[in-house]
Amino acid sequence: MKQPRTINKRLPTPIHKWNLPGLPANTEVYIKRDDLSGVQLSGNKVRKLEFLLADAVSVGADCVITIGSIQSNHCRSTAVAAKYLNLDCFLILCTSELQVEKDPGLSGNLLIERLVGAHIELASWEEFEKFGSWTLLNSLKERLVKDGRRPYIVPVGGSNSLGTWGYIEAVQEIEQQLQQGEFGEMAFDDIVTACGSSGTIVGLSLGSRLSTLKAKVHAFSVGEDPENYYAFAQGLLDEFQAGLKSRDLFQIQDSKGLGYAINTTEELEFIKEVAEATGVILDPVYSGKAAYGFWKDMEKYPTKWEGRKVLFIHTGGIFGLYDKATKQMSDMVGRWQRLKINYSIPHKDASSYW
Repeated sequence: MKQPRTINKRLPTPIHKWNLPGLPANTEVYIKRDDLSGVQLSGNKVRKLEFLLADAVSVGADCVITIGSIQSNHCRSTAVAAKYLNLDCFLILCTSELQVEKDPGLSGNLLIERLVGAHIELASWEEFEKFGSWTLLNSLKERLVKDGRRPYIVPVGGSNSLGTWGYIEAVQEIEQQLQQGEFGEMAFDDIVTACGSSGTIVGLSLGSRLSTLKAKVHAFSVGEDPENYYAFAQGLLDEFQAGLKSRDLFQIQDSKGLGYAINTTEELEFIKEVAEATGVILDPVYSGKAAYGFWKDMEKYPTKWEGRKVLFIHTGGIFGLYDKATKQMSDMVGRWQRLKINYSIPHKDASSYW
């Protein structure tokens, strides 16, 4: 698809082997590092925003509006990417009814958003559920238009038919990386990723179907029940007029645990163990939940994955860890001690050199 390129992204993102502990026999897992896609570590959102913000510029917008949770990776990515293009950014961030009248603070993604000058407006989850995202977005758009602005709405997660092209093209990128022969004569049997608003999995599935890759896509849901994601995905497929059913394209498994952006101790311990074992940092909202769900599925159904070559898409979101650090993870990662110095070892006065 021909589309103006507008964002200073870092593509292709690398693929490397990922030695997760406890893999079934002859199972090989690789990881595609879309967490390194550029735009201040904006992850999978960069691929969607490349198309959406190009459209915003082409229609003469002077600002963008989007919506998400209080620690939304998508909202932070949109705020940063918009500034690359000299666009103002207005964010509707959803939080609890108890917090909606309070300053949201500076933890995690909020700090990045506020550093780049995003305009933050808070709404409650109750309002989101009652009115829906489009009503809230259009309400803000109407107000901005009255003020003489030219706003462009970016949907939740950047997931519409235009944004989905980002992951259709990502499959072409994966094909090219395999064709370059870095991994020998290899093909991936499966692609695994998180599912938050369905755009990524629809793009991967369509791209795989249209390419020589033909990998089976497995999505692990992080916020809604799988039934809802199948419905969201079907809406995107209908926008494409693809004549396809979402259930025929991919498998969605429930990995939300306690709920969106709410973590169990086991999930956070898994993130820590993976970091210690492999050096790969997963985020607590998307990639961490998806990888944990994938790992548990391999543990429960090892024969399902035996002998498979699997590509896990790391969707980014590292800033979300900072929101968890002081609340839930301090006991897990808090090891330290005072250095014990043996003063009997011969030494020189170090006052004049390092």
